[in-house]
Amino acid sequence: MTAHSHGPLLPNFASDNAAGIHPDVLAAITAANEGHHPAYGHDPYTEKLRQRTREVFGEHAVVHPVLNGTGANVTALQTMLPRWGAVITAASAHINTDEGGAPERTGGIKLLPVPTADGKLTPELIDREAWGWGNVHRTQPAVVSITQVTELGTVYSLDEVRALADHIHDRGMLLHMDGARICNAAAALGVTLREATTDVGVDVLSYGGTKNGAMLAEAVIVLNPDAAPGLDYARKYLMQLASKMRFLSAQLTALLTDDLGIRNARAANAMAARLREAVAAGMADGSIRGVGFNQPTRANSLFVTLPAGAAERLRERFRFYDWDAAHRQVRWMCSFDTTRQEVDEFVAEIARVTSG
Repeated sequence: MTAHSHGPLLPNFASDNAAGIHPDVLAAITAANEGHHPAYGHDPYTEKLRQRTREVFGEHAVVHPVLNGTGANVTALQTMLPRWGAVITAASAHINTDEGGAPERTGGIKLLPVPTADGKLTPELIDREAWGWGNVHRTQPAVVSITQVTELGTVYSLDEVRALADHIHDRGMLLHMDGARICNAAAALGVTLREATTDVGVDVLSYGGTKNGAMLAEAVIVLNPDAAPGLDYARKYLMQLASKMRFLSAQLTALLTDDLGIRNARAANAMAARLREAVAAGMADGSIRGVGFNQPTRANSLFVTLPAGAAERLRERFRFYDWDAAHRQVRWMCSFDTTRQEVDEFVAEIARVTSG
């Protein structure tokens, strides 16, 4: 445990939002902080981002930097929808559970949530709500929104995303991907960002930078030019148009250059895998007791059930969140800068607490 002027810093397995800024991203911000440049995206740093986005995601990709993930999702979905349209999404999706009602309150968006076992939608699950076109008494399903990585830490395969895209495109709907952790998914799948999005039929992507080494940078990336008309105007009235956009753009360009975002995500995923393997080994040899895994670990999060009282004792030295307190389920999250030492010390504490 490290002491700083703002108090002791506990090793953090609560959220990848808690990590600092990657040095390359911080250097990019510093480099952009030279001289005066036109505001609202009319600067060379944003133009460089536009070019880099086309190189990474495909020649038709158009990037719109925004201020946060909720803003990215609301801006993307509102521009993809007609006023009478609705969004089908997993009941566990961030837009349904963790955005303070922003899609409904700010975006005026009707959500049609579908329960899932693992956070992933399938064509069959989508069809539970994909009906009623032409019925004036029912909101019209127009967009499907999936999360990659899902809120339960699961990852859609490329074939699964393509199957969803084909299924809903045949019905005249569009596919939005909440990619707050899209780099973690691409790293887990061993594919490029284009292969994980454009090439499998995603129409609009909310690209996450903050969880992956940025200070404050997200983006809406339109992959299908016809999918989100008027997004520039929506970004302004939804309060997501940054005046000093060069600083957002510089961060995003850094993450998209030399696979920095993928490398950061790969590091986070590797630490989560190390944590799971060590806990599983402890469960096997009896040094860790009463712990159970709730989901497979595909990216940088683990969902675990702990013995009674164990979470409180562990939180004396390590930070992490309850996921379902009634069932003693917690979430452990690794970041791009999580170290092996932190993981090993956490596992040793888990063993001490659960076997004592």
